[in-house]
Amino acid sequence: MSSSLVLRSSLPRTLTQRSVAHSVIQARYATSDAAQRFAYHPGGPILKGTVNDPTTFPPSSRAHGSHHWAFERLLSAALVPLTAAAFATSGSSYPILDGILGVSLVMHSHIGFDSVVVDYLHTRKFPVIGQIAKWGLRTATIATLVGVYQFNTNDIGLTELIAKVWTA
Repeated sequence: MSSSLVLRSSLPRTLTQRSVAHSVIQARYATSDAAQRFAYHPGGPILKGTVNDPTTFPPSSRAHGSHHWAFERLLSAALVPLTAAAFATSGSSYPILDGILGVSLVMHSHIGFDSVVVDYLHTRKFPVIGQIAKWGLRTATIATLVGVYQFNTNDIGLTELIAKVWTA
């Protein structure tokens, strides 16, 4: 009780008052395991190492990131027979083909534009513009998917559009 009265007094802190405050803070946080890891230090955090120490990297893996690359190539290769099927079925209405072609085209475009955003507007270098571009691309992709869905369900569909544009 007397230590809290000493800490709350309007007198300027002396060396003993600082040590009392420090011991009160240490006693309060010394009970948990996390407190031992993140212990209070009067001068600030104690950093281990120097600025010249190398950064630690996770262990390398052959499969890390390869599924993205394989999916991109598979999607690109699948667009060729899907587009050929759209030309072959011109004059007929195939809503499943329209749906698959629409989603595949939009995802192929999204992956390409996302690569541009990641390469040229990375958030480490451009923290504001990078986030705006990333979320703008996501918003545009969702809006395009909604538009393709509306076009396929309420209008002629992508296969009919391709046929009409080709014969125009």
